[in-house]
Amino acid sequence: MRVLLWHVHGSWTTSFVQGPHTYLLPVLPGRGPDGRGRARTWRWPASALEVAPEEMASAAPDVVVLQRAHEAELLERWTGLRAGVDVPVVHLEHDAPTAHAARSRQRAADGPDLVVHVTAFNALMWDNGSAPVTVVEHGVVDPGPLATGERASLGVVVNEPVRRERVAGTDVVLDLARELPLEVYGMGMAALAALADARGVPSLGTGSPALHEDVPQEQMHAALGAHRAYLHPYRWTSLGLALVEAMTIGLPVLAVASTAAADAVPREGGVVSADPRVLAEAARRWLADPAAAREAGAAAREHALARFGLARFLRDWDEVLAAVVAGDVSDGLPRAARREVLA
Repeated sequence: MRVLLWHVHGSWTTSFVQGPHTYLLPVLPGRGPDGRGRARTWRWPASALEVAPEEMASAAPDVVVLQRAHEAELLERWTGLRAGVDVPVVHLEHDAPTAHAARSRQRAADGPDLVVHVTAFNALMWDNGSAPVTVVEHGVVDPGPLATGERASLGVVVNEPVRRERVAGTDVVLDLARELPLEVYGMGMAALAALADARGVPSLGTGSPALHEDVPQEQMHAALGAHRAYLHPYRWTSLGLALVEAMTIGLPVLAVASTAAADAVPREGGVVSADPRVLAEAARRWLADPAAAREAGAAAREHALARFGLARFLRDWDEVLAAVVAGDVSDGLPRAARREVLA
């Protein structure tokens, strides 16, 4: 198939374009949010093609995957094609609602087109109305068992930690950094340093070597793997691919229990709690006992490969795309996705 989608979430798209299809990625001068094209910091296959707006109509997509509300308008303006009318459409939802979950309607709610959520948590939190719904959980390219745990510290990945402070759990990170060795990776580290200075957390303050600005994806896994464990502090999100990637490389994980993390982390491979004190205590055990951390990390990796492996992810998406193109989504769930939800 020829699948048209915007490059919105880099890590998710990296996995998606590994499939057997041709992937059409809009590109604009300057490569802004509506035209990023191919990733420039990660190797994507040759089947991921950049298309300018004026080329999109002649590229003749078989299906379009819409990830943001305004993309349907872009599609029609650039190609004359109406999503769900002239070309089959999948509405993909990456995020949990930003407003109150009990009152948040998904953008395609009550429509005839399939809505795909990346976690069952997402599907539960959004009001999808009568729209057909399925869940295709994340899948990641296996970077290999890169975790060494050689450094007695925690690794954290969070982008824009100040703007997203409450959502990302940045306050949890700062509180734990007062008592535990901790390093942060992501975009917006200068702002985080200023916040740490203001709150009296010198270990993450200005000039701290514990802050790592926008490390390229292909270097991130090895950098994280040197830490003893991974901390996932998010208060409100769908899941976060960094958590899945940390488990995949073989790190034990600590996660705040307010997202899909509670359903994604195996008991043998991590600790999930709404109490930061519980997370801190588990961190201390692993920091003091590298062998225990390695054992938990191995369990996390085994689980991640089975549940979030690339083959399962691509197989599920193949079933979804085939069902959408065939117009066979009236019951909501292609079979593979239904098995995944009920397993």
